[in-house]
Amino acid sequence: RIILRGQDAKNDVTIDGVRSSAFLNRNETYNIEQVEVTNDANSVYNGGGSVAGTINLVTKRPLAEDQSLISAGIGTDNYYRGTVDINKRVSDLIAVRLNAVYHKNDVPGRKVENFERWGVAPAITIGIDSPTNLTVQYEHLNDEAMPQYGLRYYPHLGGFLPEFDREGYYGFANLDRQNSITNAFQAIFSHELGEGVKIRSLTRYENIRQDTVTSQPNGTFCLANALQPPAIPTTIGQAIPAGTACTAAIQTAATGASATLNIPAGYYLPTGGRGVNRLIENDTAYTQLDLSAEFDTGGLHHSLVVGASALWEGFEQRQGNINRTAQGYDPYAAPFTSTTTNGVTTIAANPLYNAGASLGFYLPLVNIGDPGATIVGPAATAGLARAYGSNSYVGPANFILGSRNKGNRHAYAAYLFDTIKFGQMFEFNGGIRYEKAAGENRTQSYSTTPGATLGNPTTQTGPFTNSDSLFSYRVGLVFKPTPDISLYVAHGSSKNPSQASVDASCAADSCNLRPETTKNYEIGVKADLFNKGLLLTAALFRNDRDSVRVASGDPSIPDQQLDGRQRVEGVSLGASGNITPNWTISANYMYLDAKLLQGGSDRCFANPTAVGCSATIILPGARLTNAPKHSGSLFTSYRFPFGLEVGYGITYQGSFVLNQPTVSVPNTIIYEVPSYTIHRLMIGYTVTDNLKAQINVQNLTNEKYVTTVRNSVAGSWATPSQDRSAVFSLNYSF
Repeated sequence: RIILRGQDAKNDVTIDGVRSSAFLNRNETYNIEQVEVTNDANSVYNGGGSVAGTINLVTKRPLAEDQSLISAGIGTDNYYRGTVDINKRVSDLIAVRLNAVYHKNDVPGRKVENFERWGVAPAITIGIDSPTNLTVQYEHLNDEAMPQYGLRYYPHLGGFLPEFDREGYYGFANLDRQNSITNAFQAIFSHELGEGVKIRSLTRYENIRQDTVTSQPNGTFCLANALQPPAIPTTIGQAIPAGTACTAAIQTAATGASATLNIPAGYYLPTGGRGVNRLIENDTAYTQLDLSAEFDTGGLHHSLVVGASALWEGFEQRQGNINRTAQGYDPYAAPFTSTTTNGVTTIAANPLYNAGASLGFYLPLVNIGDPGATIVGPAATAGLARAYGSNSYVGPANFILGSRNKGNRHAYAAYLFDTIKFGQMFEFNGGIRYEKAAGENRTQSYSTTPGATLGNPTTQTGPFTNSDSLFSYRVGLVFKPTPDISLYVAHGSSKNPSQASVDASCAADSCNLRPETTKNYEIGVKADLFNKGLLLTAALFRNDRDSVRVASGDPSIPDQQLDGRQRVEGVSLGASGNITPNWTISANYMYLDAKLLQGGSDRCFANPTAVGCSATIILPGARLTNAPKHSGSLFTSYRFPFGLEVGYGITYQGSFVLNQPTVSVPNTIIYEVPSYTIHRLMIGYTVTDNLKAQINVQNLTNEKYVTTVRNSVAGSWATPSQDRSAVFSLNYSF
């Protein structure tokens, strides 16, 4: 998950300025030259969305000078990595570049999760160092990984419970996967017309196919005290209740009768959301044409860019379950299951259920402390017989389609930017963008009931369509009292349509809404020190989201309303560069005051006790979730004259809240994910002018913390931090 200034930015990643699919796992950097982060409301640059900023990944392209770098690394947790970056000028006009990678590692501190990927990215430039040039790039990336859902998280009990194996995997270790294949083509053409005028076009096509199987770490957990974990208290002063009995009701007859399964202490009975298979394909086509010019008018110097772009996206997701027989039965299901389709209830028998003897395969009980092993517990003393298993699925695997989602989106835009210099001390920059964006999505459901109706279409949701005209802008004024100091003030806007992404984000209650609007206000200073070797930055900013989608709270008005308001105010500090020729530093700190100003419709805000309102209104002033007040990082290194280089890094993230108080429960207990501090170490040695050896240690003190918390507060699961790890690498340049 990507958070920029307290806002979700998963759809605000671009590659060479082109919006990148949110379905891509962005964990590989072998073909990335640099990362550019823009922190403010800026859909003027990249189109709808971008309420708090964008992250632009600049790919590697051929260079005019020959250079080659081969790197190899080996480390703890079965870490192996090799990269190749070869740039060659083959003639006066042509240069080529090849980047390739192979990477494999286990997740430090986890028994099952691992990553393996390989990629290749050739590129050619015709007309290198000439007024007219064409660069053609291709990239293929094959990524195989495991989903990291972690384990159950109980914020009212301190997070992870001691009975759980922090390193264990609570899904299907032999079924779950998160694999993707990416193919991308890109062409950039540039031509200088003379007298500071230049045209540039960029065309990109990207296809991403993803195959994921996920199993949520849910179930009925029986702790060592023979009770389930106690329910989470919701109001201040409410005591933590006692745990409940470790039982589960199981349907045991075609008549609908049920019996009680007693779960022994130290075991859990896995429940739904397991073996969910999603087959996703996403296509993106984009083209843009820019005209840039440098010229003077009446003593003013202009740097002008005017252009237009077009974006087309297509999306399809087929979703179902893979832990099924060919006939559609769930081997781990209860003896009998009830399914209601179009108002008709059908009771199906599990063909693997051995009536009167045992539950057979039925969701076997798994040991909480060691889910990877089959540890047989006590036999049944009452109720149904027990079966024991592990996190390895032992039944048949067949994909049974449950739904198919399709979406498409297109956006056409025109934009203009100008930077105007007034002498040596003043500079004005501004930009406007008009964009016409439209999209459609629909969902077709299919019968998953074994028998004659299996696979038949049932209901269709949609199509939902959305079409918006988006106008956004940005203006800024820079004052340079000295050549090395810049004082600036900036203001910008962002438009976020109901279908900001192609993955079926528009629904019946949101498609008819106007776009959300965000406005950014910022003042800051930048200073170049030590002969422009060190850059210091400081900024004060405010992001106002004045039209957030919220439920109407009125049964007669199904559409959401644009009445919600959020505000994020903060301070950003940074330093990057060289303090001395041998001493480098990169540091940043951010303070965020992220809060909700209005968490419901105007109707409910004025009448919070009205029917349908109290449960939907979040109290004004509530902190936004996933937005720590304090965060920062520092990395500094020093290079000694005899070839040794030593570096140290520290990262701090403050606590953040998981829930918010509502009008109906104003004295809600607010649960937080604790803060953490991690350290890292780097030691490098220049063996020769061409060969460098390096050791990197991550999480030096082996800090235990939480990275991601999913689902609701009452039923959440979290991803534990990675343990300490070390990598030794060799880098050879020639």
